[in-house]
Amino acid sequence: MSDRTRRIAESARRIRKNALDMGELQGQGYIAQALGVADLLAVMYADQLRLRPQDPEWEERDRFLLSIGHYAIALYAALAEAGVIDVDELQTYATDDSRLPMSGMASYTPGMEISGGSLGHGLGVAVGMSIGLRHKGNPARVYNLLSDGELDEGSTWEAALAASHHGLDNLIALVDVNALQADGPTVDVLRTEPIQAKWEAFGWNAVRVNGNDVDALVTALDGLREHRGSPSVLICDTQVGRGVPFLEAREKAHFMRVEPHEWQLARDHLQEAGA
Repeated sequence: MSDRTRRIAESARRIRKNALDMGELQGQGYIAQALGVADLLAVMYADQLRLRPQDPEWEERDRFLLSIGHYAIALYAALAEAGVIDVDELQTYATDDSRLPMSGMASYTPGMEISGGSLGHGLGVAVGMSIGLRHKGNPARVYNLLSDGELDEGSTWEAALAASHHGLDNLIALVDVNALQADGPTVDVLRTEPIQAKWEAFGWNAVRVNGNDVDALVTALDGLREHRGSPSVLICDTQVGRGVPFLEAREKAHFMRVEPHEWQLARDHLQEAGA
């Protein structure tokens, strides 16, 4: 394992651990998604994004948009890992007057670029940001994390068409394909495969990887940063509950209740696996 990979993997482990600590405060939440997407967030915040942690509004920062606002628990852990917010503040998660509400709110949290939650809006906002940055001559990139369930929304595909039409090579979409939605398995709610072929048909440069493989994520994102002439999408196949076997196997994992004694068991699994 290279020093670069080891550093990112250690960041992912801390993101998972901090997400579990936040989840324990409420006894439930979007824990399975947080564990599944931790590797991608670690790669982004520990390796890929241009940021100034003490200046979240820096004009030339890369923009990371969280369309899927219910993944905020994972993003808060990543923001703390990056130094944008203090790790101790994670203990206020979803409490009264906290800057860390259960669903992401740009007006509350430093580093939260948009208020997500109504699925299908994020990519459209990302397209507008990308056009605006290009007009201003700003070298920043825009990254938009969305879910495979969000591909059910027609507005996502309208935005994808617009991004291709305008040749927005400063835009990279990140799709978390965990095959699960609130109403059940994605394949049963609305079949979206073949995902990669559809993005390519819309004029995007599309790459698909194992979203829990740090080396694969780094290699793919390094390549996408160099691509010119069209927007890019990284399709990431992830495992819900990654690193905690009994949560990986839990049938109803979209919004998960975790029993009081299970939180420490989950942390123990992460420690033993080095996940």
